[in-house]
Amino acid sequence: MYFRIRALLATMTILIMASGCSIMHPVADDYGQYLTNNQKAGQFQQIQVANQYQVPAATQNHHYEFRSAMVGYAHVWAVDFGKILDATMQSKDVVDALGPLTKAAPDSPSNGNTLIFDLDKYSFEDFGAHIVLTIRVKNASGEVFKKTYTADGETQGGKMFWSGPFGMKNAVQQSTKLAMDKIFTTFIADVKTSTLVAAK
Repeated sequence: MYFRIRALLATMTILIMASGCSIMHPVADDYGQYLTNNQKAGQFQQIQVANQYQVPAATQNHHYEFRSAMVGYAHVWAVDFGKILDATMQSKDVVDALGPLTKAAPDSPSNGNTLIFDLDKYSFEDFGAHIVLTIRVKNASGEVFKKTYTADGETQGGKMFWSGPFGMKNAVQQSTKLAMDKIFTTFIADVKTSTLVAAK
């Protein structure tokens, strides 16, 4: 039965591709709801490190698309990292840890500390999300913290294999969240031991 379903999906994929159509799946559109449904009390240590955060244009507008042979090449999965990051900063887990941070325009002045997120790379390969993200802290004195974090979300091959296109968005969201959780956990630990970053 399973193989018949897979064969049917493969046939549908061939027909769709032959017609020149692709099925777009925007991963970020309901990412905030995914975070709400998967919040974890005490996920991160608490620290007040900034008043606001900024997302440079290159990160805000970063758009990544990919296809997966496992779920059918007719499907295109689109990840808009700026939306992912904004949803993360507004999530209960992050707000509980860092406090509510206002999003400010790039290079806008601040009386206190500002978190700045520069995406170096996002990809979804080998059944998992891979993120390279540089986080900076600046204030009126200049840049007081900068570090590049690399994190891999747990692979989701099983979910992709058994659920096909129906579970693919959840697989991307879950692996992306797990990678971001690793980054924030390490960042908070780093800031707690930093002698340069004073609480806001």
